[in-house]
Amino acid sequence: AASKCCGRRMSMPDLLLIGDATEEMLHRLSEKFNIHALADIADPIAWLAKYGDKIFYVATNGHDGILPAYMEAMPNLKVISCYGVGYDAIDTAAAAARGIHVTHTPNVLNAEVASTALLLMLACYRNFLAEDAHVRSGAWEREGNAPLSRSADNQTVGILGMGRIGQAIAQKLAPFNAKILYHSRSAKPVEYIYCDSLIDMARQSDVVICITPGGPATRHLVNADVLNALGPNGTLINVSRGSVVDEEALIAALQDGRLGWAGLDVFEQEPKVPETLRVLSNVALLPHVGSATVETRAAMGNLTVDNILNHLASGSVISPVPECAHL
Repeated sequence: AASKCCGRRMSMPDLLLIGDATEEMLHRLSEKFNIHALADIADPIAWLAKYGDKIFYVATNGHDGILPAYMEAMPNLKVISCYGVGYDAIDTAAAAARGIHVTHTPNVLNAEVASTALLLMLACYRNFLAEDAHVRSGAWEREGNAPLSRSADNQTVGILGMGRIGQAIAQKLAPFNAKILYHSRSAKPVEYIYCDSLIDMARQSDVVICITPGGPATRHLVNADVLNALGPNGTLINVSRGSVVDEEALIAALQDGRLGWAGLDVFEQEPKVPETLRVLSNVALLPHVGSATVETRAAMGNLTVDNILNHLASGSVISPVPECAHL
């Protein structure tokens, strides 16, 4: 579906596609744009040196983002539309300084990511993976019942990040009668208990759920001190970015018993996951699928394209990132 530059339709503007796109996204974009897939370009820097001034739009995702060198090579770039709510792989300050709109896909994935956080929490508390293996291996018949697990009811849950998804997680925890604490840069107008210290929140919590943005400001925010405060009976859930948690410190804490359990959807060097983490029995691991349902990914794809088409038609976008909201 992505056209080569030599086959450009002269009446259409050009769009650079970074990463994958759904068939529906490609269909909608191809009606309005010449699409150039970065994956089909052997030498992107050389290609952009030749054609970069023709690229007005970029469609990308939260993982791939866009390299600063690519952005610099597109002097007429108007919009970077990101498929995903996280956008730490995009230099939004540089984009805003040039008047480039950066958009993302908030709200449409809140409920799904919240469900994934709850899924990981329940998997840790009820020892789901080990009990599934207990049945599949035939151990139930040979050895009898599996060891008892823990109840997920009446727990104190600390949420790192109380944005839209953090609030959705808190709402989904209501039937479990959870006491909700949260830590963020500042207190929010919510009914939950604000903690100005992450370590203090961890010390008070049975489980800490990470749903804060990635990027340099939050890198290794969850470090050995936070994990020690959460303690040997504590559970860490991460559905934010792998960079938020010091992975080496996490593995050491899980190995030593200083932390009880972890449920992880994201990793520092994903899709590479350390063998030392994969062999642990007190973790539940998912391949970054927090929003990966048919329904939610369709909604994300639609909003990614809608932002581009809206700008093409009117010069404005629907869901700019905060750093570009003033443009």
